[in-house]
Amino acid sequence: MAPRKKAAPEPEQNLSGRLGEFGSAIMQIVDEKGLPKEKVLEVVEAALAVAYKRDYGKKSQVIRAQFDEIAKTASFFLVKEVVDETTREFVEETEETEEEAGGAAVAVIEEVEETSEDHLSRYNPERDLTVADAKLIKKGAKVGDIIEIELPPHEDFGRVAAQTAKQVVIQRLREAERQVMFEEYKDHEGEVMNGIIQRVEGRNVYVDLGKSVGILFPSEQVEGENYRIGQHIKVYLVRVEAESKGPGLVLSRSHPDMIRHLFSLEVPEIAAGTVEIKAIAREAGSRTKIAVSANQEGVDPIGSCVGQRGTRVQAVIDELGGEKVDIIEWNEDPAKFITAAMSPAKVISVEISEDATEGRRAKVIVPEDQLSLAIGKRGQNVRLAAKLVLSRIDVSGAEAPLVVEERSETDESAVEPSMEAADEEVTE
Repeated sequence: MAPRKKAAPEPEQNLSGRLGEFGSAIMQIVDEKGLPKEKVLEVVEAALAVAYKRDYGKKSQVIRAQFDEIAKTASFFLVKEVVDETTREFVEETEETEEEAGGAAVAVIEEVEETSEDHLSRYNPERDLTVADAKLIKKGAKVGDIIEIELPPHEDFGRVAAQTAKQVVIQRLREAERQVMFEEYKDHEGEVMNGIIQRVEGRNVYVDLGKSVGILFPSEQVEGENYRIGQHIKVYLVRVEAESKGPGLVLSRSHPDMIRHLFSLEVPEIAAGTVEIKAIAREAGSRTKIAVSANQEGVDPIGSCVGQRGTRVQAVIDELGGEKVDIIEWNEDPAKFITAAMSPAKVISVEISEDATEGRRAKVIVPEDQLSLAIGKRGQNVRLAAKLVLSRIDVSGAEAPLVVEERSETDESAVEPSMEAADEEVTE
């Protein structure tokens, strides 16, 4: 039986021989990932430094690599800090040997010392330089300066060092990509974005926004809406959180400010600042009340939001899945504002009082036959009105007067149209 041949040792990886490929690889990563070129170059240099330290350096050393894009070469430097007795603790070699032989007891003592605010780091010749030694390298060196000592170049790196460098590149690129994503989406907080539903896990919906994926939690979803994979959807970016796995994009379909941004997309006057949404009260999936005002004379704020034949407001309603939207005109007078907020019910009178504990409170009187209309289904109308005007509202009914406006009681022509209009509103 022929003797088995010994396996040949694995060849060393010639990383430096491949440095010429780094230039094109850097540009490719910049184009594909959308990362700054300086950041990618920094990642490559960090990987080269790790590989060099793995094969030719020491554990406590700090090594920096510098990649020359033009010459396609890499230089390596040993980084040291200039220190003295005020910044480092100098220990005699004999004492250090005795401490190392002390075992666990010494380790405990050192741990206690490190917790002290006044404790200095121990002098390490691999990463520290005394002022005297530093001046031999750089004239005028002082405490706190960083001295870089050029190291001999090496072309061959072992397999383990090459794999370590590869892992550093992958990890650092992911971190850089996450940071770029975080900065990009952070600028879009509080905006409505277009996305495609990527997957649904339990009650959580994941939406692809193009460069990253956001999550739509159950609390931010609209009751009654169905979400399916591949569906195009508009979402409101509530906040961006930096997480280990990537920027956490928290999305919403129920946020009140989503109404504001949808109207700004449909109404040019709002986008231009001519019309302003002053207040929003929303019960997602059911009904919303918004108060609008004009910042320019001659502009009808309600008409601008409704649009010709209701096309603008209908576009918003369609995006919200049929959610009703009431548009009222904002007024500085609290009584008039509350009267408008109670729409579609007609208000006879409003009495406002201020309470130290409960704040502003309004007592609203409506015609007896419109009491249910004022309250709304399950109290929704008065509840949204209270949210809109930031006031507590108490609604009570009363016999409607024959003449609501200031007119003569003998003017029957003025009385009859008022009653007919009320009847028509109740019928609707």
